[in-house]
Amino acid sequence: MTAEGKRIGLSVYVFTPQDVDDDAGKIHAQVYDPTAKKWSRRWVRFPNVIYDRCRIQKSYRFEQLLAFRKRYGHLHFLNRPLRNKWTISRTLARIPSFRQHLPVTKLYQSSEDVASLLRRFPTVYLKPINGTGGRGILRIDRAKDGTLLLQGRNHSRSIVKPKRIARGSLSAALEGWDKRGDRYIVQQGLNIKLRSGRVHDYRMLVQKNSSGHWELTGCAGRVGPLRSITSNLHGGGEAASMNALLRQSIDSEDEIRKIRDTAERFGIGVARHLEATYGALCELALDLAIDRDGHIWLIEVNPKPSREVFKKAGEREVYRRAIMRPIEYALWAYREKRGLNSSKSGSNRSHDAEDWKPTDDEETDRTYDSLG
Repeated sequence: MTAEGKRIGLSVYVFTPQDVDDDAGKIHAQVYDPTAKKWSRRWVRFPNVIYDRCRIQKSYRFEQLLAFRKRYGHLHFLNRPLRNKWTISRTLARIPSFRQHLPVTKLYQSSEDVASLLRRFPTVYLKPINGTGGRGILRIDRAKDGTLLLQGRNHSRSIVKPKRIARGSLSAALEGWDKRGDRYIVQQGLNIKLRSGRVHDYRMLVQKNSSGHWELTGCAGRVGPLRSITSNLHGGGEAASMNALLRQSIDSEDEIRKIRDTAERFGIGVARHLEATYGALCELALDLAIDRDGHIWLIEVNPKPSREVFKKAGEREVYRRAIMRPIEYALWAYREKRGLNSSKSGSNRSHDAEDWKPTDDEETDRTYDSLG
């Protein structure tokens, strides 16, 4: 992002609230030199635009972030905090066109919430409402003999040894699952296993472009390791192209195109709705499941997505575009706030960086723009 920012005249640097000198009004930031490929500390002024990449967590550092956002709420943030999985699920469920893509989800309050969904579905997931990267997810499978198979990942992402229990032992097993006091949701399980037995899903990235409009950047598949209930790359998963995975269950190329078109419209619709509900957003990742009938399911929404899946899937141009777009959008948003964008920027036409050529005055102005 630093290299792409430099290419279009933006200075990009990284900092935490601990790096801020409130009295001096400066930041002791980490600055990357793309030529030397080295990081160094430098005192810088406050940026024109801030992109908050911090995830919700139980830590003192996160409390510092909340205090920073409160104190400096007047600054230009590209994205506002998104809510937890439960709140997002309820928000999307209010839109009729979204409901068909949402697994049945309940807020976990007791083991009866899990038991009630197990009476309707053979598989149920228990997920922390603020969890990321597959941490703390438990999968419960109902066997024909009435026993339950529990398997999952702990909060360090390590695979937990599968355990079979009697149905009457469910309450005790769930009480022993979480020692951190997290809140959870219970969710309908989906059939996302390949013929190999490994689970898979799709990471769709939608981002604001250089004209301030939502656009699909790319969608790639993720395949979990053997005996894993999640496909996250940080948990040992592998990346694959979307078409390659779809072809393992869908024979028709026309059907694959329809699935991709439907997924794109759905992803952009979700992004627009969440932004209209919660405030400014820059990008969103949607984790999607596509069953053997071609039906699209939304597993969860991630407002601070990684982009590595595209590089690991061999889609390097999509990866580059995923890096560029937040930088290009930051420049557009800053110039929009200052009234420097032309009337054409309000059109629905998407633009690549090469489409926009600055005047000499604009080039001078851009040299002093910065993103933190």
